[in-house]
Amino acid sequence: MNANVDKLATRLQEAESARRPIDPIAAEIGAGNIEIAYAVQSEVTRRGLSAGRRLVGRKIGLTSKAVQQQLGVDQPDYGALFADMEVPTGEVIDTTRLIQPRIEAEIALVLERDLSGEDVTLGELMRSTAYAVAALEVVDSRVRDWKISILDTVADNGSSARYVLGASPRRLTDLDLEGCGMTMTRNGVVASLGCGAACLGHPLRAALWLARAMARAGQPLRGGDVVLTGALGPVSPVSAGEVYEARISGFGPVSVTFA
Repeated sequence: MNANVDKLATRLQEAESARRPIDPIAAEIGAGNIEIAYAVQSEVTRRGLSAGRRLVGRKIGLTSKAVQQQLGVDQPDYGALFADMEVPTGEVIDTTRLIQPRIEAEIALVLERDLSGEDVTLGELMRSTAYAVAALEVVDSRVRDWKISILDTVADNGSSARYVLGASPRRLTDLDLEGCGMTMTRNGVVASLGCGAACLGHPLRAALWLARAMARAGQPLRGGDVVLTGALGPVSPVSAGEVYEARISGFGPVSVTFA
């Protein structure tokens, strides 16, 4: 293994464990070297699996054109979802277990069949999706003050931390994923507004990108996987004592409390 990859993976793990952020690592990865950034992510994932964590899906990040422009990239990124990252809707997240959390509303897909081809089609994706649910993703950078580049966030597992799935599954045939509106509230006050089209033009377009990217990486999506397709609106900072709820047209609500 590349010694630099091993060192950076260790630094990210120690930052998460101690809940103390580190300085940006992009300079140590090397300008434009996104392959090394993904190698760091893969090593952190491998260590998690070796420690007994269970991989249950993938998340897509950077699906907003505005955020892509901010970070100087022209494509999304991805990260791993582990079973211990899931929080049931309506439950509580302990903020002392996080560093500098933020929250965003998304649409999640749960797959019924494997998607193993690098040339997987939209039709195959739709046929392989069991259902969709409203979701909240809690992102949390291990990099100080969120001063991240694409290389920092890729290495840091897409800045992922927790996710919450709604408990009212819907079939794709019953939804307008492109036109659906989203409202996310903080303690009953609107904190973020958005729509399906804000997610790379269409949440299924984002999911298709992910399916192809994971196949190219030799880690194809599998039946049963959860896929977080990306934010539908602006992200919101999180503090203890706040209750967030997201309502997306066609879906049941999803909520979480921070304590």
